[in-house]
Amino acid sequence: MIKIAKLISSIVILVLIISNYKVNAENESEELSKILEQIQKDLKTLEKAVYSNENISLSNNSFDQNSEDVLTRHLLKLSEIEKQFQDLTNKFEEINFKLDKLSNRVSKVQADNQLRFQQLEGSAVISNNNNQNKVTELNNNEKENVLPGSSQPQDLGSISYKDTETNLTTQQTQSIETTSTIVTEEFRSEEKLLPNETPEKQYEFATSFLKVGDYNMAERAFKEFVDMNSNHKLAGNAQYWYAETFRIRQLYTDAASAYLEGYQKYPKSEKGPINLLKLGVSLVQIGEKDQGCLMITGVKKQYPEAKQSVLQKAKYEEKKFECKKEKS
Repeated sequence: MIKIAKLISSIVILVLIISNYKVNAENESEELSKILEQIQKDLKTLEKAVYSNENISLSNNSFDQNSEDVLTRHLLKLSEIEKQFQDLTNKFEEINFKLDKLSNRVSKVQADNQLRFQQLEGSAVISNNNNQNKVTELNNNEKENVLPGSSQPQDLGSISYKDTETNLTTQQTQSIETTSTIVTEEFRSEEKLLPNETPEKQYEFATSFLKVGDYNMAERAFKEFVDMNSNHKLAGNAQYWYAETFRIRQLYTDAASAYLEGYQKYPKSEKGPINLLKLGVSLVQIGEKDQGCLMITGVKKQYPEAKQSVLQKAKYEEKKFECKKEKS
């Protein structure tokens, strides 16, 4: 009887420990509840064996054996619960560590974004100042020459596109030669901007200014690349991006001149079709709709194998500007 009493006391202690664990491990409450119910059932069985007045049809030896089996099973379950509790503790600590690490990363990203925004705001202010300087200079040089369709004075040569005679049988995109009268201010860099690397590295360096929105520096870099590597396979692409720096800033006259130079020097470039299309759009923007439409409609004629996206864009711009088709 003393042995059984000790066994019951041990089981009661186990029940208290498991109950306390159940409170601390809420995420495993359902599984622990099942284990606790099983232990309670076994405990009731032992209580009946000790305190019941009924005759139990088991000998003392068999009862002791059964009691030891129940205790052994409970000890194994307790060991398993302790292991599960340790695993939960480890997972909890790991999650806390990851949360701290994630919080640090978020703080770094926020600081980095704030720095980038400040740099973008600074470059935008510089770009606006440069644009204002260009507008002032153009106003001083040609106060009376205001082109239709442009919000700013544009610098054209003495020959107008509309004054140039065209022959419809040979015109197509050859009439682009008449646009060579466009004059833009050439950039003269006092210091070399591109690194002393291969042309590929220099082209990548120039492209990096576009990615961050610094179009003034991109203009300088691409112009310098074309001047230094005029015969390189990337020269046509660089000339196209050089023109894009003007178009993005709505300097359509400078853009048209740069697109024209790109088409004349690099007609077979990868950017040849889109370069011709952008040239036509820029001409329309500065008021030369007739010549611009000839460039736009000439994209499909001169580059029938161009990318489908470029051809569709040309068709869209043709409808947008209401370009009249040539009569065959």
